[in-house]
Amino acid sequence: MEILIHYRNNALAYIYQNITKKILFKIDPEKVHDKVLLLGRILGSNYLTKSITKSLFFYSNSKLFQEIKGIKFNSPVGLAAGFDKDAYLTNILPNISFGFLEVGSITGEPCLGNSKPRLFRLKKSNALIINYGLKNQGCVKIANRLKNKAFKIPVGISIAKTNCKETADTEVGIKDYVRAYKEFLNIGDYYTINISCPNAFGGQPFTDKLRLNKLLEEINKVKKTKPIFIKLSPDLNKKEINNVIKLSKKYKIDGFICTNLTKNRNNKKILDRNIPKKGGISGKVVEDLSNNLIKYVYKKTKGKFIIIGCGGIFTAEDAYKKIKLGASLVQLVTGMIFQGPQVISQINQGLVKLLEKDNYKNINEAIGKGI
Repeated sequence: MEILIHYRNNALAYIYQNITKKILFKIDPEKVHDKVLLLGRILGSNYLTKSITKSLFFYSNSKLFQEIKGIKFNSPVGLAAGFDKDAYLTNILPNISFGFLEVGSITGEPCLGNSKPRLFRLKKSNALIINYGLKNQGCVKIANRLKNKAFKIPVGISIAKTNCKETADTEVGIKDYVRAYKEFLNIGDYYTINISCPNAFGGQPFTDKLRLNKLLEEINKVKKTKPIFIKLSPDLNKKEINNVIKLSKKYKIDGFICTNLTKNRNNKKILDRNIPKKGGISGKVVEDLSNNLIKYVYKKTKGKFIIIGCGGIFTAEDAYKKIKLGASLVQLVTGMIFQGPQVISQINQGLVKLLEKDNYKNINEAIGKGI
C-alpha cells in the first residue's frame, strides 16, 4: 500500500507541476483562490465527491498520531489560517490528509479587507505576497454557520481585530478580539490570537507588552474552554519575544504559532524583482525566520509551550526540521499552492520514512531532538 500511495502522489505531482500549475499561474491569484474555495465547497458537499477526493489524496499512519492538550491529531500537518478565511472547507480538507486546520482569521465585525490587487506570486522565491487585510464575514455569521457542526479533524479558530480605523484604539481593539473570542466558545478545538497580521490598519499594536497584557487580561476574564495559542510575527526582536513569553506564562497561554508573514524586504531569499511594497511575505522567504523562532522559543521555555511551526514547508524534510527544532505540529498554505494538493500526503508519508530512519516509533519522539 505504501508504494502504491507513493506512485499515486508522484503521478499527481507530475500532473500538477507540468499542466495544472502552468495554467493556474497565468491567472490572477485571488481569482484562482476564489475558484479553489468554490471547488472545495462542491467537493465537500456530498459523499461521492468526498470519497473520490479521499481516494486521490488521503494518507494516514499511526506513527503520526499525537494527543496534545486533550486534542487528537492523526497527523502533525495542518492548514494555516488565511486560506479558508470563512470556514467553508471543513468538510473536504480532512480528505486530503490534513491532520488539523485553522480557519480565519475571524474578526469581531465583517471585513472587506484591503483594496485589490492584494495577492501576488513570487515565482522565483517560492513565496506569496499577501495583503488581504483580514477579509472575512465576521464572527457572528461564521459562528452561526459552524454552530453544532461536527468536525472530522481538529479545527482551530484564529481571531484578530477588525481591520478598520476604530479598532486602532486599544480599548476598542480589545473589545473586538473578545467579541470574536466569545462567539466561538463552543466551536472548534483551539484558539489562535493573531497579534501579528502585517496588513491591518494600525499595524501590530498588541506586540507591545502593555497592550498585550490588557488584551490577555480581558481574554482571561472569559471562561477558558479550549487551548489558546498566540501567533507571532517573524519580525519581532528578542526583547519583544521575551515579553510575549513572560505574559503567556502569566495568563497560562498554551503555545505559539511560529510564524506569521514577514514584512521585511531585505531578505536574501527574495529572488524576484520589483515586488509590491505592501503586504506580508510567505513561503520560502520566511522559512529560516520561522525555524529560528521555533528554536529560540523552544530553548527559552524548555519545551513547556506547544509550538506550531509555520512558514516555508514544501517537503517532508522541511516539516521534520521544524519538528526537530521544537514544533509539535506544523502548518502550511504556500507549499500546497506551489507543489499541489497531493503534497500533504507526500509530507505525511515522508515524515514516516524520516521517523523510521531515525528509529523513532512516533512523531512526538522527534520533537526538539534537533537542538
